[in-house]
Amino acid sequence: MKKPPVLDIDAILDDKGTRIVVCCGAGGVGKTTTAAALGLRAAERGRCAVVLTVDPARRLAQSMGLTELDNTPRLVVESENGGQLFAMMLDMKRTFDEIIEAHADPERARQILSNPFYQSLSSSFAGTQEYMAMEKLGQLRRSDEWDLIIVDTPPSRSALDFLDAPERLGRFLDGRFIRLLTAPAKAGGRSAFKLLNVGFGLVAGAMTKLLGAQVIKDLQTFVSALDAVFGGFRQRAEMTYKLLQAPGTAFVVVAAPERDAMREASYFVERLAEERMPLAGLVVNRVHLSPATKLSAARSAAAAEDLESRGEHELTSAVLRLHTGRMQLAARESREQEHFVSAHPTVPVAQVKAMPGDVHDLEGLREIGDLLAAGA
Repeated sequence: MKKPPVLDIDAILDDKGTRIVVCCGAGGVGKTTTAAALGLRAAERGRCAVVLTVDPARRLAQSMGLTELDNTPRLVVESENGGQLFAMMLDMKRTFDEIIEAHADPERARQILSNPFYQSLSSSFAGTQEYMAMEKLGQLRRSDEWDLIIVDTPPSRSALDFLDAPERLGRFLDGRFIRLLTAPAKAGGRSAFKLLNVGFGLVAGAMTKLLGAQVIKDLQTFVSALDAVFGGFRQRAEMTYKLLQAPGTAFVVVAAPERDAMREASYFVERLAEERMPLAGLVVNRVHLSPATKLSAARSAAAAEDLESRGEHELTSAVLRLHTGRMQLAARESREQEHFVSAHPTVPVAQVKAMPGDVHDLEGLREIGDLLAAGA
């Protein structure tokens, strides 16, 4: 395989100008573990870092020495050189509630938080998790309490959802149906109800029959109460988006050496370039390597077949068969990486070898960090 540039993880973590590292990629490729390992390594190199994860797995909290993670940053490690590592898990509904509480007066906030439509939107609307991850990132950056923020992006069907979430929410808030519902409140007075009767009467009547009067009333109350908050949603989303384009941000695409994951990584690299997002490089997780590379899969298979035909050295034959499978797997993984490198020859790459088991403690995260820094 043609050698790509090496991704220098330590150079990124040591650069005080780097304030945000975003780990992104397809689901199940090790983004969360990568983000945690980067955070621990940064702290042990003197940075005050916070890892924002969306992975609810308890084992990650346990690997950091915590019983649980929640929406508040918790101290994990204080290093001898003054570095600190904090960690938190995104609670998208709590984050949404915090936004309402911060940008609406108490009475309006109470109306919104108790509204059934809001409760549904804040917990299940498509894109809410991705948007709230953007919101929380903006909050952390504005607080200026940490000099490095590491984001583990949500495990979406498409890694692009994280970047698309603000626009998707904006389209929803600007939609014709929402504008129609807010028109009566904006018009004010009795003329508002006349406007509603003329422009919305037929639609409202049909929807009332379909959904029920209480549902329509809850929806109108929700939209009317939220009207004053909508502008802030868009403004903060635009600010965070610009923050992601700034030189102080580094995107690290994480992938496994499998066809679908590498295709997703390639697509995401191209999208980052289109959006002018600063790409640091690609991390390929769970790469299978063998120190016995001089013994090819074909030779080991032939040797095992010869021993089996003679009925000799069963254990040696079994080991040769295992080596054959390992070398064939390594060859497939190498081909998948070659496709990526040929399409993106200038993208720096770091490989992390496959571990014998899951990461269960800080020592495991530290080992992952060492492998990341080792690079190619």
